[in-house]
Amino acid sequence: MTEAAAPVGELTALGTPPRPFRFGAAGEGNKQEGGARKFVQTAQEAEEMGYDTFFVPDHLGDQVGPIAALGALTQATSKIRLGTSVLANGLRHPVVVAKELATLDVLSKGRLEVGVGAGWIKEEFDNAGIPFERPGIRLEKLDESLTILDTLLRGQECNFEGKHYQVRGIKGTPRPRQGPRPPLCTGGGGPKMLALAAKHADIVSVVPQTTKNGKGLLSGITLEKTIEKVNIVKAAAGDRFADIELNWAITAIVITDDREKTAEMALRAIERGLHPDLEVDVELSVEEILSSPYIAIGTFEEIAEQVKRVRQLTSMSYVGIFPTQMDAFAPVIPLLRED
Repeated sequence: MTEAAAPVGELTALGTPPRPFRFGAAGEGNKQEGGARKFVQTAQEAEEMGYDTFFVPDHLGDQVGPIAALGALTQATSKIRLGTSVLANGLRHPVVVAKELATLDVLSKGRLEVGVGAGWIKEEFDNAGIPFERPGIRLEKLDESLTILDTLLRGQECNFEGKHYQVRGIKGTPRPRQGPRPPLCTGGGGPKMLALAAKHADIVSVVPQTTKNGKGLLSGITLEKTIEKVNIVKAAAGDRFADIELNWAITAIVITDDREKTAEMALRAIERGLHPDLEVDVELSVEEILSSPYIAIGTFEEIAEQVKRVRQLTSMSYVGIFPTQMDAFAPVIPLLRED
């Protein structure tokens, strides 16, 4: 049996103890969240609630600019780590990005986490008049960019001759506070993207696969599919797998005393097409919904137990929470800190 086809439970014998949980909140500063003026307050609230990291995504729609916004947060917060989740590689040159990120790490006194991805929303690129290359090219460019960032964020001189980028004698300045460099994060849902993440990243984000139109595949949210993806990372990373922190994002949180009934209602809503961001390519059972890493249903205690089981079976330990779910998940955090 190949690693990618390993059954549920295959990852329980990793030979290393489970990582402590970490929790990441996020904010976009969009109208739904109260706009740019509320953005800083949201990050401060996440810090007070006990989240470890506050992430800002990178889109050209209704949200703040991630690099400028994180610059403000370096001064408005004191403990919470700050991250990009994730910068779209096709929108910026890696040498320019390295300069901005190094500055953020210095200003934040070493609290930066660098998330970079290939970019996936074609409409944004088209509307901006920026070429949106085919997937293979975007992966090649991301591979090169991560190599360049690895060098420059160490404060070293970069000389790189690639297919898409050529860098000659640029030194990474300012020198970041973290050593050897701020952690790199990337991830995805397909095998090529996961293998690329395993090659470069300190933090690998495991996400459900999406369609060409950006919709999430319903089949991709199951625990079984998630374990398959983690096994792809494990196979590609080899000996360094134990050094990789695995991340996932819970996309829906429902606090209830009746998990089964709520899961049944969620399935009916999906069947009626009430979740337009989902592509329904399979029929799932109530049990599959309740065991999914990406959906949290139940009391605070039940959700905490569910998250513990996900870590046990997948080794994922870095939990991401969507902006509108930050308050709902906060009471679960102390229950998992005890573990």
